[in-house]
Amino acid sequence: MITKIDILAIGAHPDDIELGCGGTILNEVHRGKKVGLIDLTAGELGTRGSVAKRKQESKKASKILGVDFRLNLGMKDGFIKNDEKSQIEIIRYIRKYQPEIIICNAPDDRHIDHAEASKLVVSSSFLSGLVKIKTKLDNNNQNPWRPKNIYHYIQWKNLEPTFVVDISQHIVNKMEAVSSYDSQFYNPDSKEPETLISSEKFLDSITARSADFGRLIGVEHAEGFISNKLVGVKSLNAVSYTHLTLPTKRIV
Repeated sequence: MITKIDILAIGAHPDDIELGCGGTILNEVHRGKKVGLIDLTAGELGTRGSVAKRKQESKKASKILGVDFRLNLGMKDGFIKNDEKSQIEIIRYIRKYQPEIIICNAPDDRHIDHAEASKLVVSSSFLSGLVKIKTKLDNNNQNPWRPKNIYHYIQWKNLEPTFVVDISQHIVNKMEAVSSYDSQFYNPDSKEPETLISSEKFLDSITARSADFGRLIGVEHAEGFISNKLVGVKSLNAVSYTHLTLPTKRIV
């Protein structure tokens, strides 16, 4: 039975998590952290694929990521709302799994569900810590729980990250997880309509962004995250930075 986890990643649609923070999840799982995933919708409004197909794809991707579990809350695709009903649903799972960290959608993005899901998760995380909000799950009364940190992954828009995570060792497996969604992304054998994300160039843009974030800290690939509050460290040694290697002999 899965109880407390370290990290809970939440996405509005299946594949949001893989695209936005798949490398970071692989990194944390590799470090021994317990990680769970929640998709808010089944992505039923997507131009390509079907609910059944995307369910199969998310199962395959989850296996590659090595996470402890993945749930789908069955909210209405395209109509995610930061309302009481949705908040209570999220609160139940925050209290069940008691994550220290929650990772969720970008606070501003092209798809309206992404920003709304971001607001929903932030609101629910705060409310989950209030004693007077009573919830039950599986007929069990739940205790309040508020995660220590909430981080937003970056999606379509080029938002400025608060910090970036080195995913150089996991970029291949990240893209393998992304490519599990072959109904959504580049598939030369597909007969379905073309979309903004179904071209080969879109997948190239994912690795190009991670390479650019990596360049900024002197590694091959990185993923960027936005924090709603100031990020602190206990020691300067915890801060990673680019090392410049200078020539030992004068070049003329």
